[in-house]
This record gives sequence, structure tokens and C-alpha cells, in this order.
Amino acid sequence: MSVNALIKESSPYLLQHAHNPVNWQAWNEASWEQARSENKPVLISIGYSACHWCHVMERESFEDKTVAEIMNEHFICIKVDREERPDVDQIYMSAVQLMTGHGGWPLNCFATPDGRPVYGGTYFPKEKWMNVLFNLADLWKNETNKVYEYAAQLTEGVKQSELITIKKEKAEILTETLLNSWQLWSARTDKAEGGPNKAPKFPLPNNYLFLLHLSQSELIPQKTREDIHAHVSLTLRKMAFGGIYDHLGGGFARYSTDTLWKVPHFEKMLYDNAQLVCLYSEAWLKKPDLLYKQVVFETLGFIQRELTSPEGIAYSALDADSEGVEGRYYVWTEEELRRICGDDFPLWSAYYSVNEEGLWEHSEYILLRREEEDELSKQFGITPDVLRTKINTLKTLLLEEREKRVRPGLDDKSLASWNGLLLQAYTQAYRSFREPRFLQAAKKTASFLLKSFSKPDSGLYHTYKHGKASINGFLEDYCFLMEGLFALYEITFEEEWLKNGADLCTYVINHFYDPESGFFFFTSSQDKPLIARKFELSDNVIPASNSSMAKCLFLYGHFLDRTDYIAMARRMLVQLQEEIAQYGAGYSNWGLLQLRMLEPLFEVAIVGKDVEEKRSRLQEHSISNVIFAGSSFPSSLPLLRDRHREGQTLVYVCREKSCFAPVSKVEDALKLLNTTYEA
Repeated sequence: MSVNALIKESSPYLLQHAHNPVNWQAWNEASWEQARSENKPVLISIGYSACHWCHVMERESFEDKTVAEIMNEHFICIKVDREERPDVDQIYMSAVQLMTGHGGWPLNCFATPDGRPVYGGTYFPKEKWMNVLFNLADLWKNETNKVYEYAAQLTEGVKQSELITIKKEKAEILTETLLNSWQLWSARTDKAEGGPNKAPKFPLPNNYLFLLHLSQSELIPQKTREDIHAHVSLTLRKMAFGGIYDHLGGGFARYSTDTLWKVPHFEKMLYDNAQLVCLYSEAWLKKPDLLYKQVVFETLGFIQRELTSPEGIAYSALDADSEGVEGRYYVWTEEELRRICGDDFPLWSAYYSVNEEGLWEHSEYILLRREEEDELSKQFGITPDVLRTKINTLKTLLLEEREKRVRPGLDDKSLASWNGLLLQAYTQAYRSFREPRFLQAAKKTASFLLKSFSKPDSGLYHTYKHGKASINGFLEDYCFLMEGLFALYEITFEEEWLKNGADLCTYVINHFYDPESGFFFFTSSQDKPLIARKFELSDNVIPASNSSMAKCLFLYGHFLDRTDYIAMARRMLVQLQEEIAQYGAGYSNWGLLQLRMLEPLFEVAIVGKDVEEKRSRLQEHSISNVIFAGSSFPSSLPLLRDRHREGQTLVYVCREKSCFAPVSKVEDALKLLNTTYEA
């Protein structure tokens, strides 16, 4: 079987295309030099390993010899893994969105030999794809000047889309911004099934994390808080009951294709599941619910069982397809379920909707949890405990049976940014549930990232596979890890994590900061320039790297007494007040920072030999807007300096840099923390 240049790559997505008859090249200088020397237009085709429609277009077009001959004759064809090169994806996604009004993957963008975009789109059926190839080849041959003129205009449009309008007037950070945001947002919510009132439905965990915090804020009117909390609770319950959740193995699929959370697009991504663990863990801390705990433990179980390498670092994703069929690994026929469940099939059928509600296609069922346990236990004449025992036994049997099937493809590269999100998940899960193995996993993840992803200049690499790290780190790699290191310090009081985070913060300011706008570029100053250098401002399925960086500046600024960091975060947030008010769902991570800045900030410093016991007891409670510091020995950290008293364990509670007298009892510290809005 013939191979192309992608056989030398490590990305699973690129390797999937290594045996195509298309002469695919990787994104590198040699590929672009070939385009310039041969004076050929370039096809930049971007996707990722778990992308279903990427596989479809590959089967229909890229594996077809006739189509490949056309592509090879007229174009230099470059394949890009969007997860390896999110900077490249951002540029050409912007171009395609300017041309067509929408984007997605596979992303196919044609460019001049100097990289400027000319034409593009997403998935093309074979016949349409061939027409596009012929038309563009003809246009390049006969009207090259016209192609360059259009490319210049489109490139200018991409550059203009990155310009940030600096607000000259002194804007304020107001509670009304968040209220206005929710008012517009609530009109677009699904009152019956949770989430947005449209399909497809993405989990968007950062949205609900923000709303969860907003529903707890005393800055917001009581009725509004109740409405927000009701929406969050409904959404969390419906997602956990729906087909988007893997009821046997744990973990969530990337999105639901319908409004009911029923039919998932079956790929499972690390970034979704890490953030959803954070969300359900925090929801538990606000209001304990056994469903939330089940989701957290099962999802982390899935990550550790199916997405974690022997080294302890997490892989990126599981494919939607197995044996070339979407969802085959996850769905069941009634006959299979009857055979495995035996006499308990009626119970399983009622619990997981093996009926018209759960029926999908080809007489196969998606497992949906629709009935409450109390109702079902009465229906079957058993106690809720017996019901849960029976269901858990059947889940184990079915999972064992499922693992005999051909597994979905694994994207076995590891990304610093996504593992930074996982670090945050482990720390929050430990904070909520005190499960020792979550803390062990958090420390192992942090240690691996700091050791194996580190560059000689103290920066980070973006990706890691088979013992080798590569690709210069992007802003998201730094800020997601920095947030995770801060959270890990708060649950361990081990200062090495905080120091490493502070060092990364300094590195980012030196290599990513744009003093003119006050924001941070997505790419480092060390990276080879693309046709535009992008800022990432709006939150999506992953929080924007700038919103995460602003949160880091706020946290590290308060912790290290760096007022310049806090001022930088404030300047960033002030610029986006209009966007937050108009479209909160796209700026929810900014909304979390805004709550931090609006509410009084508590600083809790614990010093003395019993620091761990008092930290643990204090962090069992959901306390609004607090940062924790602690040490069993004298420390030079600003929040701990000169506070150690030999033979005593003291808790210092400060509010807005004004400190109460230290106390020795956790109960007294909690009383001080509950005076949040009192003088």
C-alpha cells in the first residue's frame, strides 16, 4: 500500500490519512516552499481524529484515486490536525466564516502559495468537491491576478476581525451587566429539557459553572437567583439522564443532535469531560445530590480507564465510529439486552428506556435514564437500595460485554491545555469529595506536565506522544495549567505548585502580551507569523484563553500581592462589558471573573501544625469568592508572612484586605466568612 508524507507524523488524525492516494503534506516550511517553487495553490484541509464527517469525506473523496489525481495535479495538499495546530485552524476558520457565514470540520480552505485564503467550506460531497477542484484550478490557470486580488481582500478581512476597539471612556464593571446578560440568555433557554432551546445541544460546562455561581451570589435578586438555579439544576439532571451520557462507562459525548439530549454525536473528548467533572463537583458542593457524585466518579473512572496513558497523562479523545459506523460501540438491540439482563430485563428496560423513547435506528436503543428511582422501586416492589444494587450489577455485566466489541479509535496524543483542564477537574473533585485517588491523580498530572512538557527556556510545549513533546505552546496551554496549579496549591498548600504557576505567568506576559490592546495573543512571540496573529476572546466549548488568563492574573495577583496583575485583568474585563451583557453564553468565563471582581474577596490564611485538618474542614463548605493559603511552617508568601505562631494553629480571615482577629476554631472562621455582605 502506498503512503504519503504524513506517515512520518505522530498525530493520529494525520496518520489516518497517511495511506490516502492524495499526496498529503504536513504543515511545515518545506510544504510551503514547494507551493511557491511550483507556483501552485494550496489546499489546507483541517480536522481531528474523532470527527465523523472528516471520516466521511475521507472515504468519499480522499481515498478515491480519481479525486486524488485531480488534487495532486493542481494543488499542494496540506493536512492539519486542528488540535495540534489550533492557531492555523483559527486563521482559516475565520476566513471560511467570512466567506460562507458558518464553519465546522472538516474545514477545507484553498490559499495562494503565500498562505492567503481564497475559497473554502466544510464538508463537500464527492461530486461537488470535484467541481470545486476543477473550477479553482481553472481560475488559477487563467485569472491568477483576480485570485490574488480576492486573496488580498479576504486576508485583510481576517486581519480586521482581529482588531480590538479600545474603549477610551472609563467603563465600569457593574452587576447590571450580569443581570442584563441573564435576561437575554434566559429567553433562549429550554424550559423543559434544560440547555439552549435549539439543536444541536452542546454541554458548554463553563456556561453552567458561571450560572451556578451567579445563582449563589447575593448581588442578584432572590427570585432571579432561584430562576437561574432552577435552570442549572434542570440542565445538569437532563444531561446526566440523557443519551449524551454514557450510562455504562461514564463520560459525556461531545453534543446531542436533538433537543432532548438523546442522540449523541458519539465522540468523547477529554476537554468536555474534564470541565463537566468540575461543573458537577462544584454543583455537589453547592447542593449535594447523589446524581452529581455518580457522574463525577463514573466520568473520572472513564478517563482513567480509557483515556489515561501508562505514564499518567491523558489522551485526547475517543472516536465516534467503530467498524466504520457511528455509535456502534454504545448502542444495543433488545435481544442483546434480554440475553444479558435475564429476568431483570423489565427492570433494566424501565430504568433505561428500552422502549419507543430510547429507540434510535436499525432497531437499536440508546440508553436513557428517565424514571426516578423511588418511583421505579415502588413499581417493582423493591427498596431503592435493592434497585440500585440490581442496576449496578447489570451495568457491570453490560460493560464487560461491551468491552468485547471493536473499540472506537483512540486519539493518543496528549495536549498540555486539555490536561490542564483535567488537573482542574481532579482538584475540584478532590475538594468536593475528599477521595484520595483524585488528589494523587492531580499531583501526577501536574508533575508530568511540568516535567515532560517543559521547554529549555521555561516555556511549554503543546503536545506529547511516545515520549516526545513538540509544537511550541499556545496561550491556552499556559493559562489552563496555571489555573490548575493554583487550585492544586489550594488543596495541598504545597508551595511548589504556586511557584511554578507564577513562573508561567511571568513567561506569558513576556511572550504573549499586547500592551496596546491589553489582551494576550494566542501565539507566542517566538512563533513563525501566520497571515494574522489572533486574540481569542469569546468562550466556546473551551473557555477563551484570554478569559482564563485574566482569571489567572486576578488570582495570582491577589495571592502574590501583584496589583499590576489585578489591574491587567481589570483592563481586559472592562473592554468586554458590552459583549457580556449582550451574549453571556459566549462570555461566561468572563462572567465568572466579573463576579469575582464585584463580590467582596475573602482571603483565608491557615498557619500551624493542624493546617491540613482545618483546611479540609473549611473547604467542605461552599464559600463565595475566597482564596486559601496555608502552611505548617513560617512562609514568605505575602498572605502568610509573619503569621506563624509556635504551638498554635490559627485561621486568619481577611475581607478586601481588611483582616479580622485570628481564630483557632473552624466554626469561628466560618462565622466570619458568612459575614460576606455585612459591614
